[in-house]
Amino acid sequence: MSATLLIPALLLDATMGEPKWLWDRFAHPAVLMGRAVNFADRRLNHGRARHEKGIIAMVGLGLGAWILGAIIAAIPDFGILEIICAAILLAQRSLVDHVRAVADGLRASLAEGRRAVSMIVGRDTAAMDAPAISRAAIESAAENLSDGVVAPAFWFLVLGLPGLMLYKITNTADSMIGHRTPRHEAFGWAAARFDDLLNWVPARITAILIAVSHMQFQAAPILRDAPLHRSPNAGWPEAAMAVVLNISLSGPRSYNGKMQDFPWVWAEGSRTPGPIQIEAACSALWRTWGLLLLITAMAASI
Repeated sequence: MSATLLIPALLLDATMGEPKWLWDRFAHPAVLMGRAVNFADRRLNHGRARHEKGIIAMVGLGLGAWILGAIIAAIPDFGILEIICAAILLAQRSLVDHVRAVADGLRASLAEGRRAVSMIVGRDTAAMDAPAISRAAIESAAENLSDGVVAPAFWFLVLGLPGLMLYKITNTADSMIGHRTPRHEAFGWAAARFDDLLNWVPARITAILIAVSHMQFQAAPILRDAPLHRSPNAGWPEAAMAVVLNISLSGPRSYNGKMQDFPWVWAEGSRTPGPIQIEAACSALWRTWGLLLLITAMAASI
């Protein structure tokens, strides 16, 4: 049943994306989830036992998201609301649009490229040259393909809308409080670890989808370089994208004014990507999405 509902959800998201006219009038569900996380952060993240409070917050947020998903799924409407909710919580079209905007910005000027990439990455962008901007955009494409498309689809297939809602609230919490900062290192621990757990399988599936959709059947480079990433999951889609595009990703970059010397992923690839390579990454996003859609259709036919 979930596979049958996921097919129109994938198609609806790919067609509509996130229409500005709609979300200018109503709060996007991701925004509402963010408000819930912020409320928990403000109310609980103080005083003693912040680690334990963070666990309680994550359990409460996850349970609330699961129950809401279950209520929506129980409405007798032939799955229409589930399809709409799933489409809204998928991010294929919006991801491609944001990544392609970086290529368009770079073609206009270096300043426009920096402005566009600053919308999708958390690193310092003010001093980036064109190759650094391009790498950042391509890395974001690979990582968010997993977080924003494959993982939500996976959990919808496995656990229905409640599973998708649980994944999205966890991923939202991780992006907001799952950082190793003085304020959030203890309180956000549960969100970060649960997000790692929920993304473990989808991240590796994403790497396989990227590779197979590009007829890349040599797993050794991906297996070698994926563990080099500081994240236990993000390295897998990133390594696969680097290999199929023949571009070196990751490497040194600056956060909060401090340069960090991360290792290169697929060091053999080109280190001077530009708008053409960003466009190639957008094509890779669609090829991977197409394979995901095909597999979903096959599952629905069983």
